[in-house]
Amino acid sequence: MTAIGGKAAVVTGGGSGIGMGMAKELASQGASVVVADILPDTARRVADEINDGGGTAIAIHCDVCERSSIEAMKAEANDALGPIELVFANAGATSFVPVTELTEGEIDWMTAVNQHGVVWTALTFLPDLIESGGGHIVATASMAGLVPTLIPVHSAYSAAKMGVIGFIRNLQLEVAEHGIVCTIYCPGGVLNSMRDHNAKYRPERFGGPSDERMQIPHASFKDNRMRFLTPEEVAPMVLRAVENDRPFVFDHSEQRQSFRELYADVVEACFDDVEQWEREHGIEVGTA
Repeated sequence: MTAIGGKAAVVTGGGSGIGMGMAKELASQGASVVVADILPDTARRVADEINDGGGTAIAIHCDVCERSSIEAMKAEANDALGPIELVFANAGATSFVPVTELTEGEIDWMTAVNQHGVVWTALTFLPDLIESGGGHIVATASMAGLVPTLIPVHSAYSAAKMGVIGFIRNLQLEVAEHGIVCTIYCPGGVLNSMRDHNAKYRPERFGGPSDERMQIPHASFKDNRMRFLTPEEVAPMVLRAVENDRPFVFDHSEQRQSFRELYADVVEACFDDVEQWEREHGIEVGTA
């Protein structure tokens, strides 16, 4: 079991959306919170709301695309709150650019913020967690990473989020002996301001921020009537999974069917194919 109350937590991307919801819920459950965000004003607003409500929070600028920025954020967080025991690697951005129109910069940005940002955040805080003998790393992936067929015209985003799942599940094998638990959150549809503000999060080296409104192709949701929850609704689900040391946390039970269609139907059929090949060629199943 992972206790929340009395712990110090970091939430990247904490200035809006899911990160904001988790930062506020952490504070309501007694954690002191670092609200880290690439937009300092949004981080300060969330931290102020937490403090005004009787919690403890500080706002720190952090661009998770740059490891040096994460390291600077960690140093400031340690000075203010001491050792961090709960690490929420949540910062991300999205993309609905058709694959034939994807630029190198778009792919690099999706990979840097959604995958590398999680990796560098986890690795930056990991030595302290090991030294202290425990802690919890929570990474925000996506149901579009676990089930990459869920949302069309989402390839760069899905690829990066699938990478998060692979990294965190394998990381757990290495850190379990140190008392560290890893949880992957795969949101399946959460209301946020990405349509209007996604481009504001783009660092200079990927083209810089803009006020461009994100265009979502009709193909992405025409056959998928997704139910959207609020950050305030999903945050308690995530923290309950953290408290119970779950490897995954989902927020839409109906998406189990999409998981089954991909893995139980498509993937299992591919295993059937290889078993048939092995039989046809005299290979004993289960041996190499």
